Amino acid sequence: MMISGSRLTGAILGFSLIVFAAGSLDVRAQEKAAGSATSGACPNNGAAAFADPLSKPRWNGWGVDPTQHRFQPADMARLPASDVARLKLKWAFGFPGATRAVAQPTVFGGRVFVGSQYGKVYSLDAKSGCAYWEFRADRGVRSAVVIGPRGDGWAAYFGDQSANVYAIDALTGKELWRAKVDAHPAAMITGSPTLVGATLFVPVSSHEEATGANPYYKCCSFRGSLVALDASTGKVLWKTFTIAESAKPGATNSAGVQQMGPSGAAIWSAPTYDAASRRVYATTGDNYSDPPSGTSDAILAFDARAGKLAWTRQVTAGDAYTMACPAGGANCPKANGPDFDFGSSAILADLPNGKRILVAGQKSGVVTAVDPDRGGKIVWQRRVGAGSPLGGVQWGIAADESNVYVAVSDRLAGAGRAPGLSALRLDTGEEVWRTPNPSSSAQSAAVTAIPGLVFSGGLDGLLRAYSAADGKIVWETDTKGHYQTVNGVAARGGAIDGGGAVVVDGMVYLGSGSGVFGAAPGNVLLAYSVDGM
Repeated sequence: MMISGSRLTGAILGFSLIVFAAGSLDVRAQEKAAGSATSGACPNNGAAAFADPLSKPRWNGWGVDPTQHRFQPADMARLPASDVARLKLKWAFGFPGATRAVAQPTVFGGRVFVGSQYGKVYSLDAKSGCAYWEFRADRGVRSAVVIGPRGDGWAAYFGDQSANVYAIDALTGKELWRAKVDAHPAAMITGSPTLVGATLFVPVSSHEEATGANPYYKCCSFRGSLVALDASTGKVLWKTFTIAESAKPGATNSAGVQQMGPSGAAIWSAPTYDAASRRVYATTGDNYSDPPSGTSDAILAFDARAGKLAWTRQVTAGDAYTMACPAGGANCPKANGPDFDFGSSAILADLPNGKRILVAGQKSGVVTAVDPDRGGKIVWQRRVGAGSPLGGVQWGIAADESNVYVAVSDRLAGAGRAPGLSALRLDTGEEVWRTPNPSSSAQSAAVTAIPGLVFSGGLDGLLRAYSAADGKIVWETDTKGHYQTVNGVAARGGAIDGGGAVVVDGMVYLGSGSGVFGAAPGNVLLAYSVDGM
């Protein structure tokens, strides 16, 4: 289902705000207008506290580990289900000048590492929120940070909205190296890099789908890719495009501009690593122009050593789309597809019968499970929402040993929309329970699970904790409103989107503020603990 023409203008403006503002506005001017982020500096450099980071509870990267389960074990979460009702705000940190706070935090070595809309990456004390250091990237940082060993120290890795990848010293914030992984002007990194040993797997996406709304733009030529970097140097080990052939001249649009294709099939989410087969899995988005490719809206398997494509499982064929389509614009492909990207990572899971599956949620509102050991053969599919260009399933699902937990956005889905949270059996896809959103608001942010609990945020600004057994809401907090922050920056919460809650050592961390497609803006990172202590 397409976005109506009357809604398109706002959608384009909103999307442009996140992409172009994060990439091109004067960051220093934004921060000067909003106040300093360093007034809450820690009284010491924290070197002693970071001396043995693996001895402390942690959440590293997007999905806790490279299988992208988004499930935090009890010894790391340290939050019994019986204590969740006592969660209260412990501290808040404001991002200067921002309207979005969608980058998911990483907690490692007693510190929080988090990116921001205008390119600053922060290292904060996990218990107090004071700042150890800040690092300025060239563009906005939406990806989660992943930490890895480096000689006698630790490095923090992340990507920005201009397709740069960075490695910085996790203790000091000093830059170690940076690498440009794609030269296309629309290329960016939204998904988090996945670190396996000494290799960093980087997903590359783009904003060309929005750029294509301009009838005078030569649409489109970007191709998604997966890039493997040497984590110690940033050297490219291999790069594989999701579309094998580069874009070639096609028809002329109604504005007299040459069109190009095929294009698109961006990788929006963190790659998934399979240690048994030494493969890397990535999910892809739609095409931007004709002809549609066989690798869009798909799950792809790459050989981790050389990058060769091992197999492809396309779930929605013929999906080519730009933001010109809802209003019948000049750069709408003839395919005029439904815009049913995969925006969430695939989860690699073991089943009780000894087999394995890959599970991924799609903006179509369908969850698909495939067999990674049989060329991606479909094991089961389950519809959980009506689906729309804004989801369906948007940014991330979670899984424990028995179930997969799926949040549904269904924003702009119209009839049959079903925002809420569902639990499906991992082995069969059978629905275990479903809890509608009490305010009928979209739930597009990534889901997080811990033993006995599932956390899911919504565009209504509420973060809720659900019983994993029956889906009952056992705790909720409204993140909207103004906050007194540890760094003295004026901050407020808004809609919850993008990254999900992170649960570590009895605390819950979450960014609040979306600011696109009409959702409430915000610029705050919130940290909750039992009784606020």
